[in-house]
Amino acid sequence: MTTLTRLTLHLGRNPEAGFPDGDDRHGYLITAPLARDGRLDVDLWRAHKQACIVIRFSPDKSEFADGWLSHRGSNWFFRYDEEHEGPDEPLFRLGDHQLRVGDYVTIHEADGDDLVYRITKAEPVRV
Repeated sequence: MTTLTRLTLHLGRNPEAGFPDGDDRHGYLITAPLARDGRLDVDLWRAHKQACIVIRFSPDKSEFADGWLSHRGSNWFFRYDEEHEGPDEPLFRLGDHQLRVGDYVTIHEADGDDLVYRITKAEPVRV
């Protein structure tokens, strides 16, 4: 049995975007293929693509989306199947970072904003 990791990300401090203190009502749930060192593992992702899901949440129900963690070249993306979501959301140098509770991730959202999210929880998921 393989273990993936479910990460919870909450919107961090983004003063330019109107969130000077962050906002725990906005965020992502990501089921990620993490290696022991906390970095994304491409081989584990390839073996369990369908289980590597992404859910975006917000108090605005129109901002809810679900999709998959995707990988192309050396880049990682959030891919959604809703047509109105537009192109995949790239994750700034995600493959270069350890993903641990307390770390920050920058997400280039479909509306063009680059927002910073903080990893607030990590828990194992068996697949």
